[in-house]
Order: sequence, then C-alpha cells, then structure tokens
Amino acid sequence: MNTFDTKIGGKLKAADLGILQVNVGLKCNQSCVHCHLECSPFREEIMSAETMDRIVALADSINPQMVDITGGAPELNPNLKDFIFKLKQSGQMVQVRTNLSAMEEPGLTDFPQFFADNAIGLVASMPCYLEENVTKMRGDGCFSSSIKMLKKLNELGYGTRDGLTLDLVFNPGGPSLPPGQECLEQAYKKEMLERYSIVFNRLLTITNLPIGRYMEELQELGQADEYMDLLVQSFNPATVEGLMCRHQVNIGWDGQLYDCDFNQALRLPTEQAAPGKLDEFDMEKMVHRYVVTGPHCFGCTAGAGSSCGGAIES
Repeated sequence: MNTFDTKIGGKLKAADLGILQVNVGLKCNQSCVHCHLECSPFREEIMSAETMDRIVALADSINPQMVDITGGAPELNPNLKDFIFKLKQSGQMVQVRTNLSAMEEPGLTDFPQFFADNAIGLVASMPCYLEENVTKMRGDGCFSSSIKMLKKLNELGYGTRDGLTLDLVFNPGGPSLPPGQECLEQAYKKEMLERYSIVFNRLLTITNLPIGRYMEELQELGQADEYMDLLVQSFNPATVEGLMCRHQVNIGWDGQLYDCDFNQALRLPTEQAAPGKLDEFDMEKMVHRYVVTGPHCFGCTAGAGSSCGGAIES
C-alpha cells in the first residue's frame, strides 16, 4: 500500500457515480502557474466529435446527476457547442468550467449567450479579487478580461437568475491551504460587488496539488518537501467520505477513464479490475471499483478537504 492508503487504513473504495467529468482537451489560451494538467496554447490534445457522441450515449444510459465539462479551456474545442446541445437534448444537467478569458478569443465571443440560452452552469476560475495576485498566477491581461466577462455574464442573468449559476474558484497563491470557504466567500462577495459590481452564487476553494506545473514551481522554489509535509500533517479523516473520486469518473480527451482529474494529470488510469476506456464502460464494475491513490491524495484530504465542488467540510 502507498502512504495514503496506509493513512486511511486500506484501499479507497468508490461509493456511487453521480458525476461524469469530461475533459474535452488540454489546449488553453493561458498557461497558469498552478495548472496540474500543464495546459497551454501549445497543447494539441483535443477530444473528437466521435468520442463526444459516445459520452452522450453513455450519459443517456446511466443518467448521471451532472455532466461536468472541463479542459484546458473547453471553449477551444470546436465541437463543444454540438456536444452540449446533444447532452441537453438527452435531458442532462451540464456544467462547464471556464477560465473566462477564453470567451474573448476570436470566434468564441458568442459563448456567453450560448451558455445562457442552454442554461449551462458555469464554474469560473478567479483565484483572487486583486489584480496583482491574479496576474502572478495567470499572466498579464487575464484579470481585466475576467472582470469584463463576469460583468457580461451578470448582464445575461448569471448569478441572479434561477438556472444560470455562476460559481467562482479560489486557489491559494502560495504553498498554503485555502482559508475557510464560507468566510472567504463572504469576503469575495463583498469585494467583487463593491469593487466591480459583480455578483455570483458560490465560491469554491480548491487546494493546489503538488503535481504538474505547480509541482515544478514548488521544486524551483525549494518548497516541495515543505508543502507535502503540510498536506500530510493537515490530513482530516472526516473528508474521506466526501472525496470526489468516490462519486464520479473522469473521462480524458482520448476516452481514457480516470478516478479524478488529478489522476489524469499523473496518467494514473482506473485500476485493472475496473473499466479503463470509454468503450469498456461497465456501471457495475465502476461503482464497485477501488480508487487509485497516491501521496497527492493528501491534497484533497488536508484541512477542510478539497474537491471539484470546493471544500468538503464547512
């Protein structure tokens, strides 16, 4: 057993399958320093329309609570709109994770209206309400672009109308755990409203995991061991029940199946006894699988816990 399995007293077992998380490609208009998937404008990996059609068929057969679409920047996949349209036709609840600035790229400026017309929930990266901090993490010009797009989304009813949810995502700027999600959400809502007249539904706090581009930064700063020690020492057993890997499956751009987005980054597919590819999907085996874990899993169990839906514990 690895150190995480030893800590929890055995292998981690899946509980159910409520969410299909779909990574439609690693191409992105940004190269954020905390990106565990190391997405960038230079990545060419992208999900095909054929793979998307197989996912639509799968969703129709298992009827998940939600199809959660991520990337890269999902908007850069030229088949995204057709994929979403087919999912909505089959009655699926769909959510898209956006970096906001992608919707200002040439040819993509109609996405805000498209998302609103199809009642797509949005989860938007916004690591801080201060421009200086966002620039450090995401690059020049990203903050102003994000603020402009958030205002546009508010104009369309996001954050104020039923069915048009707008959640923001906070990532710490350094090697530390996120503050309490509820208190930070209150501060975010106050600052975003007073500074920029922007409203949103929820703030999701997500811990930076020591993998991918973020691990490279930690190593360059000589902080990798210190950060890993912090995650291990902050282990909270109460978070294990709510770990996202126990309640979802992640589908890579090429149809490979993973327990979570982080395992995709580490190229750790589902265990051998479980389906490994989209074409091999078996619901019974999937919900009874053991989750592939490793030291990085301490990131999701540290403090209040961390998942794609934010903190696990209040």
